[in-house]
Amino acid sequence: MSIAPPTTAPATATEPLDVAALVRAASADDHRAAETRGFITALMGGELSLDDYTRYLAQFAWVYEALESRGSRAGDPEVFDPALARLAAIEADLDALGASDWRETHPALPATAAYAAHLRAVADDDVRYLAHHYTRYLGDLSGGQAIAALVARHYGATPEQLGFYRFDLGEDGPVRYKRKYRAAMNALALQPTEVDRLVAEVRESFRYNSAIFEALAA
Repeated sequence: MSIAPPTTAPATATEPLDVAALVRAASADDHRAAETRGFITALMGGELSLDDYTRYLAQFAWVYEALESRGSRAGDPEVFDPALARLAAIEADLDALGASDWRETHPALPATAAYAAHLRAVADDDVRYLAHHYTRYLGDLSGGQAIAALVARHYGATPEQLGFYRFDLGEDGPVRYKRKYRAAMNALALQPTEVDRLVAEVRESFRYNSAIFEALAA
């Protein structure tokens, strides 16, 4: 399924639904459950090591490889901005962390492989794909910025090891870009049934991420 390009609404039309705000509110509990898993809280609390961060990053290399395997397509909505792609930055970070051979030394855990397979399965359904696009990239632009600061503080990670969290957004910083991203989501003018599917898939995305954090803690 493809998302139709936004059309210009007539002046008498009601205000478009704030889909981004609705999705955020509807998935808040799932988001909180994911970010408070034992592994991620220990990592952010300085209780682990740079090697543990490397393990974490390598698992998400598999996730981003799957997420970005869809590529850019003709007619894609603005929200699917190719400038957000992270895999190249992740691989450069892993190289700087001494894990250039991450595919061999950090194979995908079962939870990671399940998420990667799911991402490939939904790549042709733009509404469901958007859910994971939203969860991952807006997360990187939000909590990801705090992760970078904490990993640098607790484990001495260098800028060369934290390129994952640096985005080339032109004149936009993360806060301004996130506003534009949410506006682009709203401009899609999704139908109520599509919004329901989007919310359900965002919640599913957080569950997949939680499962990876649980696997890393095992």
